[in-house]
Amino acid sequence: MHRGVSKPLFLSLCLLPALASALDIQPGLWEISSNTMQVGGQAVPGMEQMLEQMKNLPPEQRQMMEQMLAQQGVQLGDKGVRICMSEAQIKAQQIPLQDPESGCSNEVTERSDELWTFRFSCPNGQGEGETRFVSDKAFTSTVNGTFDGQSSSMQSQARWVTADCGTLQPQ
Repeated sequence: MHRGVSKPLFLSLCLLPALASALDIQPGLWEISSNTMQVGGQAVPGMEQMLEQMKNLPPEQRQMMEQMLAQQGVQLGDKGVRICMSEAQIKAQQIPLQDPESGCSNEVTERSDELWTFRFSCPNGQGEGETRFVSDKAFTSTVNGTFDGQSSSMQSQARWVTADCGTLQPQ
């Protein structure tokens, strides 16, 4: 896989917050994008740039990346990655946004209707962040931590796309 694409994409997937969700967000297909990411004080390409780079990969590499993401319940969208959130997950406030085999754990430390703060720990990183629920169809997240021994930060936006997830299954 092209290294310029893989590390920032992996970072963005790992740093997706441990969202459960506010009780009133819509179930269905959500697209999460980020144009503000830093690792070790260096800016890394935003999601749109990474998606453009992926379009230039040889077809077999792109297909391999898309299959790997699909196995984790993620697909590439127009401006970010897409996930499916079921009504049951939202009601239970249990929205896993990383591979259960990743070894990551998350803890929501404060919870209100508009703001959740959390911390996470993974084998190669740890940190904290917050998610602000803008409406039932939008939320933003800020994450700060360390990843592979380097300071990392990411700001992301999520928008509801449609109630129909198509072939994408909730995690």
